[in-house]
Amino acid sequence: MLSALRRLVPYLGRYRRPISLGLTCAVFSNLFSLLTPWVLKYAVDDLTAGVTHGKIGRYATAVLAISAGGGLFRYFMRRLMVGASREIEFDLRNDFFAQLQRLPREYFDGARTGDLMSRASADLGAVRMMVGPAAMYAVSTSVLAIAAVGMMLSLDPWLTLMLVTGLPLVSLMVKQFGQAIHHRFERIQAQLSEISAIAQESLAGVRVVRAYGQEEAERRKFLAANDEYVARNRTLILLQACFYPSMTLGFGLAIVAFLYLGGQKVIRGDLTLGEFVAFNGYLGQLAWPLIAFGWVTNLIQRGSASWQRMLAVLDTPPSIVDAPGAQSLPRPVRGDLRIRQLSFAYAAGPSVLHDIDLHVPAGSTLAIVGATGSGKSTLVHLLARLYEPPVGTVWLDGLDVRHVRLGDLRGAIAFVPQETFLFSASLEENITFGSLAEPGEITRARVEAVAAIARLDKDVVQFAEGYATRVGERGLTLSGGQKQRTAIARALMTDAPVLVFDDALSAVDTYTEEEILTRLREVTADRTTIIVAHRISAVRHADQIIVLDEGRIVERGTHASLAQAGGPYAELVRQQQLEAELATS
Repeated sequence: MLSALRRLVPYLGRYRRPISLGLTCAVFSNLFSLLTPWVLKYAVDDLTAGVTHGKIGRYATAVLAISAGGGLFRYFMRRLMVGASREIEFDLRNDFFAQLQRLPREYFDGARTGDLMSRASADLGAVRMMVGPAAMYAVSTSVLAIAAVGMMLSLDPWLTLMLVTGLPLVSLMVKQFGQAIHHRFERIQAQLSEISAIAQESLAGVRVVRAYGQEEAERRKFLAANDEYVARNRTLILLQACFYPSMTLGFGLAIVAFLYLGGQKVIRGDLTLGEFVAFNGYLGQLAWPLIAFGWVTNLIQRGSASWQRMLAVLDTPPSIVDAPGAQSLPRPVRGDLRIRQLSFAYAAGPSVLHDIDLHVPAGSTLAIVGATGSGKSTLVHLLARLYEPPVGTVWLDGLDVRHVRLGDLRGAIAFVPQETFLFSASLEENITFGSLAEPGEITRARVEAVAAIARLDKDVVQFAEGYATRVGERGLTLSGGQKQRTAIARALMTDAPVLVFDDALSAVDTYTEEEILTRLREVTADRTTIIVAHRISAVRHADQIIVLDEGRIVERGTHASLAQAGGPYAELVRQQQLEAELATS
């Protein structure tokens, strides 16, 4: 746990000035609190000798001034310490999100969105409480406890030693309870992540849930997870219910002992009434440190458990990064692609691609066809290093992509993925998402031009707000074809020299598909274009077509040559021609 907490030191170091000032204010606020019982000591002994209005006024003014001074320092203590903890929370949230942006696609293949959201919210909040209020009260109560014991020693050493002999037992109890709290809170946060993941998946897939009538099943699944969360919280509540009363009971016994022993000393004259009152005041001030110590222990254990969960993400090394000495792509990027002896397998899985050799000259069009699972999408993902290809297998303009800066590489490739994702924003914002131009430099004419190429323009005229229409989360307000055409327009907006369309027209009707392909051929004449498709109509005009089967290239050529070769491509042509004839008959 200590090694994990040391990882917070750089964040604390950024705000060492407000933290130092805040802790200084904490010390002074408690020193002011210690003055009150001492003033009461003199007040009681002085007033015992005789009560006057002047005496009462002086002592009342002194107590009021001490309270005001302590309150002022306490105000700045909270302002500085809690303010610094909010700044640290801000930095941690930014670093956590930045780390998520750096992690490769394969990490998110196994991670759950709800779990990551829980770490970025609930766990981060627990860490903030640890570095802010917990640290503040740890110092504050420690100073108060040490100073109060010191003042009690100055009044009566023997009585003080008699009352503090139980402190080692308190420390042992705090240690045992703290370990138990840490373990239980880890389990609670893990279950909270499970609840978040179930809620996120159910809401994201609400249309599927409704379509299959699984609302009640989803409700039961969420109820079961929520019941488990409540059960785990109850175990922690039970532990805390024993923890705090145990400490309060111990302190109550100490007060009872003091009333008896201190009262005997006052009767014998070994202790003045004023000293008895002051001693009782300092003993009363020890109550808050003991109670707060338990609360602080709870916050630290919760925070450390949450910080370790966050470190599990922060310490995950990005597997796809710039290699030492990575080069920039030469300008302008021509888009000449070469693939040499490429074989690839996902982690702990069988090979997906085998000995792929391919050359796509700059400005030409390559089409990739094949059955589902033949490796088409994997191949195009490797071009942009969405997954990491082996060294020396994928080349762009004569440079191994493993030695090219990621920003340059991905800036040179506009990618339309098989699964279209749109943000909950306006249509125009989704189209301009990947553009490197500044927002003020993007003209509506440019947006309309790329939308026209993607044949999105004929749909936009039907929208009441045109390009300002918000598309809803994941583009739910648009049809599948409209989402795909928006993604195509987004890719064209980047002016990238390499365009990759991964089955990007599957939800578009054949007439609109032909319109889009005709317009694309006009704008891609000087760009390298890769089209992954199942329909022959989408690939027939490509300069080069390859057919993949179980990760191997089994055919390559033009549409005319492959259609006459009598192989898998020719069979695919015959099947689709037959389907078209049946559809029209």
